[in-house]
Order: sequence, then structure tokens, then C-alpha cells
Amino acid sequence: QVQLVESGGGLVQPGGSLRLSCTASGSIRSIYSMAWYRQAPGEQRELVASITTGGANRYVDSVKGRFAISRDNAKNTVYLQMNILKPEDTAVYYCKADVLTTTVAGGPYRYWGQGTQVTVSS
Repeated sequence: QVQLVESGGGLVQPGGSLRLSCTASGSIRSIYSMAWYRQAPGEQRELVASITTGGANRYVDSVKGRFAISRDNAKNTVYLQMNILKPEDTAVYYCKADVLTTTVAGGPYRYWGQGTQVTVSS
């Protein structure tokens, strides 16, 4: 089994910054793409940013220039540095990883974290 645990969410004023972290653990052989999604109340979950094992990344247009995704492959951890936060960034942020496991043939399989709340408000 594979677990993803997020941290770093909270309440921040507009213009502020937060850094989210997500660490994968368990029966991991290797991790392919990792990503951050978010879901605001009444909205569909959307992809915010993704990063490959080699470091290639992509962002949704609304966060380009403000957010930065990175990963530490040795620690099975992905980060999301969020700067110049806006009220419309308020959402539950979810980590996603595509994983080859040591216990299940085939894959990669997609795993999700439990989510961390980010609230941007004055």
C-alpha cells in the first residue's frame, strides 16, 4: 500500500505565501508523475501543477508566475511554493502520484493524499 501525506496548508492574507509538501511512503518501487490538484466548494477538481521524474513541469494558466512545483526524488516528496496568493486560490489542495509498487503487478497506479485546506482571506 502507498500513502500520501500533505502538509503546509492554512490561512493566509492576500499577497502572502504558503509552501505545501506531500510525501509518499509505503510499498514504492518508483514514482512517475507527481502533481497538485485543488477543489474549491461547488467546483470540480482541477490540475494546478505537475512534475515528471526528470523535473519537467506544467501549470494551469491561473497560477503561472506565482506557483512553483518541485520534487525531491530521494525523499519521495513533492512541493508547491505558492506566492502572491489570491482569494480565488482558496481550495482544498490534493497531492497525486503515479506509482509502481513492490506488491502489485502492473501500473503505474494513481494515489491521492487526503487534502490540505488553503484559505486566502483578509
